[in-house]
Amino acid sequence: MILGVEDEDSPAGKGHRTPTRKEQEAARKRPLVPSDRRLAAKQSRAQIAEQRERARVGMAAGEERFLPVRDKGPQKRYVRDYIDARFSLGEALLPLLLVTILSYFFESIAPYVLIGVWAIIAVLLVEGFVVGGILHRKLEAKFGAGKVERGVRWYAFMRMIQLRALRLPKPQVKRGQFPS
Repeated sequence: MILGVEDEDSPAGKGHRTPTRKEQEAARKRPLVPSDRRLAAKQSRAQIAEQRERARVGMAAGEERFLPVRDKGPQKRYVRDYIDARFSLGEALLPLLLVTILSYFFESIAPYVLIGVWAIIAVLLVEGFVVGGILHRKLEAKFGAGKVERGVRWYAFMRMIQLRALRLPKPQVKRGQFPS
């Protein structure tokens, strides 16, 4: 049909009559309480489990609609990609703390390991301030001065001290693949 004029090739109508309101309501009607409550509960649990699994996979993949509020937005994505593209001393912090705990079994080396941990924490804090400043400048250059969200430095620092394998959302970039 072109501009209200029917072609000879096009069929007239849609091929079936429009259902009445009563028929439409009857087709949509379901009981408030299902007849088999156990089956309904089982189906409900299965449906909820499927939704949770889909959300978990989506969050791990970095899909925006499945991310929690703290991870949403283009600036947070930029921060994630920047932090994931570089190696941070903070990634070694958790294994080093485990070594520290184990070193207490050997009293002769425990004080030295503890001093080493405090030194690494101090270096990590300095690294956090430096990376936070660099990221803030890069975000201002990309998104405009004064448009940088609050908390991106803390977000970067917290992601920086996590082991790469345990980060959520999972890293979407390889090491050295910095965002533009």
